[in-house]
Amino acid sequence: MADRPEVRTASGPVTALAVVGLAENMLNGLARVPFRRPWQGPGGLLDNLGQSVTRQAVRSFMGYSMGLPIDEFRSMEKILDDVCKAVMPPFIALTDGVEITSDVVGGIHGLWCRARASSENYVDDPAERQEIGATILYLHGGGYIGTSPIMYSAFTASLVNTTGHEVFIADYRMAPEFPFPAGVLDAADAYQGLLDRGVSPDHLVIAGDSGGGGLATSLVSYLHSRSMPMPAAVALFSPEVDLDLDHPSVTENADLDILPWNVPVTPYLQGVQPNDARVSIVDGDLDPEWFPPTFVCWGADEMFRDGIRQFVERLESAGVEVYAMEEFGMFHVFPILMPWAESSKQVFRALQELSGRVVKPDPNAEQTH
Repeated sequence: MADRPEVRTASGPVTALAVVGLAENMLNGLARVPFRRPWQGPGGLLDNLGQSVTRQAVRSFMGYSMGLPIDEFRSMEKILDDVCKAVMPPFIALTDGVEITSDVVGGIHGLWCRARASSENYVDDPAERQEIGATILYLHGGGYIGTSPIMYSAFTASLVNTTGHEVFIADYRMAPEFPFPAGVLDAADAYQGLLDRGVSPDHLVIAGDSGGGGLATSLVSYLHSRSMPMPAAVALFSPEVDLDLDHPSVTENADLDILPWNVPVTPYLQGVQPNDARVSIVDGDLDPEWFPPTFVCWGADEMFRDGIRQFVERLESAGVEVYAMEEFGMFHVFPILMPWAESSKQVFRALQELSGRVVKPDPNAEQTH
């Protein structure tokens, strides 16, 4: 976001002070961990300790970031983005055997994640290359206001290894500089761009987490309203599908989740009602005629729990094929933040099983996607 000409950033000294403040805030937060019985939890000792440290670290980061002026927020985000650009590609290549490349699809910048064994850059003989299979359009999380594609490359690399698919992470516009419907329109352009490159909708999956998960459902609704072809499936990780935020879990799980207790939605909505079905699919008129088979997972301890449960109930009542996983003792987007946890491994195993059943490889798929 910070690289866009319309986006304001802070000066160097102010940005440096913001980063120092973040470090101090996170150290202060981590100092609290020993006093919160970190050994207690749903898993073994190491999993419980990892969950406690992760929860506090992310909560401290988000709590501090949400209090910054937008120009300082964008400047700090750019620093983190630059660090990830330097660190993530070689790390992912080494640990996951996945290649990260930049591209523009349908006018939308983004990153491709593909297995090295499927790339002409690493395997000369086409006959020996690994079959790519289907394509995933991934919409990253960040509450509609933050993060970037490269920050999600480790998770999408895991999706590549789990499903055997290729993944395009779209760099869509975010609020408050670009409120609804900018992100939906960008996602739709990327989707159309993939179709224009020859990707069949029968071999295309829309996926996303948190705000990106909500955006994924908004995209499906948008495609339906434009009579565009539907994807083969949708995969959602702790999706933000109900922006009313009026369920008991929002307050009951505030002490257990990584999210700030005052989850911001106003920057994204800017006048749109939170119960508008275009932004809160839980209030939509769902129908299996247009809503694809859906995989959705979430944590029992997350603030969005009740809204996601209602969404799953609405899908099931409408007759939409849905595979739902609620993991005990887990917080928001736990498969992304804690891929080593047993609950996360269960999610990946379920995805591996479903990917071969719901989405078939595209026999016409080409490396030029």
